[in-house]
Amino acid sequence: MMGKPVIAGTRITVELILEKLAAGESVQQILDAHPRLTEDGVRAALAFAADVLRADVIYPLEPAAR
Repeated sequence: MMGKPVIAGTRITVELILEKLAAGESVQQILDAHPRLTEDGVRAALAFAADVLRADVIYPLEPAAR
């Protein structure tokens, strides 16, 4: 999937799961839309995102528009 992290055994990206949750979809709605996905997979996506944000990486702010 173009180097993006996916849920093991699927082609469902962590990004897709996070976008759907952020848009207000429930875990059950996501599971219904993606039958190969499990609740454990959704939790794994959230854990992965937390780990990435916890890493010692500094994300530069975009320069202000001029």
